[in-house]
Amino acid sequence: MNVKLSTLAIALGLIAAAPQAYGLVNPKGLAEWARKFPRHLPLGIALMGLGTAWFLYNLSLESIADFAAFKPHMMVAFAGIGLLACIFVRDFLAVRGLAIVLLCLAKLMVDSGRPHLEDTSWVLVIQGWAYVFVVAGIWLTISPWRLRNWIEWNTNTESRTRFGCAVRLAFCLFVVALGATVFRKF
Repeated sequence: MNVKLSTLAIALGLIAAAPQAYGLVNPKGLAEWARKFPRHLPLGIALMGLGTAWFLYNLSLESIADFAAFKPHMMVAFAGIGLLACIFVRDFLAVRGLAIVLLCLAKLMVDSGRPHLEDTSWVLVIQGWAYVFVVAGIWLTISPWRLRNWIEWNTNTESRTRFGCAVRLAFCLFVVALGATVFRKF
């Protein structure tokens, strides 16, 4: 997938900023929604479907010479795993789906930024954020209940929720500003 770095930075920054802005205005509402997220089955099915489809798309683009004969079988097997996870692994399905989406998103971020690493060191902001997504994706895959615990801690009080939202919103707006200025020509 070929996405301009400026477009990606602005889109990611705005998408990630929306819940943070909501959390500043209504920390109690955000906390209630966030606490329901890890076990939200319809959202889990949607995220698992998105993650599976995105992973299959990425796999279809890869040239795996050693496995070329097995590639169609791998595609079917991975699609089956995504579907079967929705049926048999419903506990924390939203977290598992989010983990897959984060890993695929990290690949997109790294691939979009890599050609511009020599142009500006600000690309490292996007690359660093991508690796945070990689670590989070791996961590959430291994122990999805930890997201529930992290959400509980972060939304324990309204002031803690507001502070976390303010810090994340500042970062998101910084990424949007990078996309609109420094990355504009990329």
